[in-house]
Amino acid sequence: MNAYVLVAEDDVKQAEVIRRYLEREGHSALVVHDGRAAIDEVRRRQPDLLVLDVMMPLVDGLDVCRVLRRECEVPVLMLTARSTEEDLLLGLDLGADDYMTKPYSPRELMARIRTLLRRTRAAVAVDDPVIRIGALAVDPVRRTVGLDGRQVVCTSGEFEILAAMAAEPERVFTRRQLLALTRGFDRYITERTIDVHILNLRKKIEAVPRRPAYLQTVYGVGYKLVDGSRAR
Repeated sequence: MNAYVLVAEDDVKQAEVIRRYLEREGHSALVVHDGRAAIDEVRRRQPDLLVLDVMMPLVDGLDVCRVLRRECEVPVLMLTARSTEEDLLLGLDLGADDYMTKPYSPRELMARIRTLLRRTRAAVAVDDPVIRIGALAVDPVRRTVGLDGRQVVCTSGEFEILAAMAAEPERVFTRRQLLALTRGFDRYITERTIDVHILNLRKKIEAVPRRPAYLQTVYGVGYKLVDGSRAR
């Protein structure tokens, strides 16, 4: 599972440690030391994964994530010294796929990277059908989402949730069940993570996010996915 990984980290020594570990696992790695260079490199050659430090010069990691999420689906693993729940949720809200707090073990970081690469690389099987729920189409093979013929860009965590719910429409999922699908997230994250993902998904697939037709809340229990075209 060799991959091209872009490391955006302003701490030169830290970046070098990450680069060496990545290359030891057979990946190719490029290091940049500011947010502007990270954006430019992703636009030039989209990596298989972006390891992104939050605190960087020129453009910070949160703004880098905000910009890139409007343009592409590159998986993002954020690194930060901030460890409050609000900081973690903000990173996820901006589209990060995983979030690690400093200090961390390089071995744990490599394990997170392996997990993200497994989750985000397209499967090679061709016999899995596209799941259609009304005008919503979820392709578990290519890991794509469409709505009324247009592509919907989802983060890895958002896709895992949506694909699981699409496979069992009308089933009510608890937050804990959905949280298990987003494995790989920072251990400090709670079930509030799911609310953030659901909110982001509603912004992407609902005509009126405050009155969701597809991703409905089952109060006191969790969420379910239904055929939203019936509500049109």
